[in-house]
Amino acid sequence: MTAPSQQKLKVNGPVVVTANRLGDGTVIYRTADGWTTELNAAVIVTTASAAKEMLAIAVADDIGAVGAYVAPVVRNGSHIEPGNLRERIRITGPTFDLPTTPNLVQMPSHVCV
Repeated sequence: MTAPSQQKLKVNGPVVVTANRLGDGTVIYRTADGWTTELNAAVIVTTASAAKEMLAIAVADDIGAVGAYVAPVVRNGSHIEPGNLRERIRITGPTFDLPTTPNLVQMPSHVCV
């Protein structure tokens, strides 16, 4: 596997570094001094070298985050939005309704031996 700092990276506009929080899987974004769950608080970069630098820092934090990568974003005035379908799904959640109660298998209250 190639280290993030050695991977070719194309940056065609604003991007952020995103990952999932190790403890609960929540989508998180890299800030100047750590991680946040708010996309608007993420550091936005526009060059491949800056993105590689941010990614290397994020990957080094393998205790707080897992699966860091560079994701496109779109500036909408002062608001930042995900730049592709994958990121829209990650930020809003599943594309289908999850069951409200788990399907539990009924276990017998006693077992004959």
